[in-house]
Amino acid sequence: MINWIFLIIGGLFEAAFAFSLERLSESSGRTAWLWFLSFLASVSISMFLLYKAISSENAIPVGTGYAVWGGIGAVFTVLAGIIFLGESIAFWRIFFLSTLVL
Repeated sequence: MINWIFLIIGGLFEAAFAFSLERLSESSGRTAWLWFLSFLASVSISMFLLYKAISSENAIPVGTGYAVWGGIGAVFTVLAGIIFLGESIAFWRIFFLSTLVL
C-alpha cells in the first residue's frame, strides 16, 4: 500500500515539475532561479518516489508504475494549466486526456 502512496505523491510532483518548467520559461532574474530550484526539487522528489514505488518490497511492476505516474502527472499538469495559467477547457483536450487516463 505504501508503494501506491509513493507513486501518487510522485505523480503530483511530476505535475509540479512540469508547472515549474512552464513558469521558468516565462521568468527572468531572481524569479527564474526560484522556479529553476522548484523544478530541480520537484523532479528529484518525483523520480525518487517513482523509484521507491517500483523497487521496494511488494514493488509495483515498472510498466504499471510508470503508466500511473505519468497519468497522474498529465492530469494534474492540465489542471494546473487551467487553474493557474488560464488555459482553455476545450472538448478535444479533455477528450484526449480522458482517453489517456482510461
